Amino acid sequence: MRDDVLAQQGRIDVLVNNAGIVMDAQLMKMTDDQFDEVVAINLKGTYNMTRALVDTMVAQGQGVILNASSVVGLYGNFGQTNYAATKFGVIGFVKTWSRELGKKGIRCNAVCPGFVATSILKDMPEKVLAAMADKVPMKRLADPAEIANVYAFLASDEASYINGAAIEVTGGLTL
Repeated sequence: MRDDVLAQQGRIDVLVNNAGIVMDAQLMKMTDDQFDEVVAINLKGTYNMTRALVDTMVAQGQGVILNASSVVGLYGNFGQTNYAATKFGVIGFVKTWSRELGKKGIRCNAVCPGFVATSILKDMPEKVLAAMADKVPMKRLADPAEIANVYAFLASDEASYINGAAIEVTGGLTL
């Protein structure tokens, strides 16, 4: 993938590590397979993608690495031991990589959304979705574009001094 992008574009300026899954269960009911699968995709996938591209960004003397975390990565959540661990871990990557790579011209940040109206919620009952929205002071779920706009800003030169941040985008959920 890296070689294809470099052949087409000549450089790699931004990496957004956004792949992620959930396989929720309470700790006492979680299987090793559920834990391992979420860790493999959410945490190891983020590591693998970044490791594959970081040398290119270092050689360029600049780049932006953006990791998808979650409000769960900041505060935890009932029934999400595996997911919370990976999203906490992604923030740990950001804190570490921003220290290691900042001096090389590479900024690393995380976006920590709250409840977002995406297809991952499609099987949830309307009553549950309404209860989720009711927990947010803005009384609604985020539109995916509202989260994407944060990524676009962090990838831009306007965010050139933001490094090592885990930015909560929750509509005030945790107030």
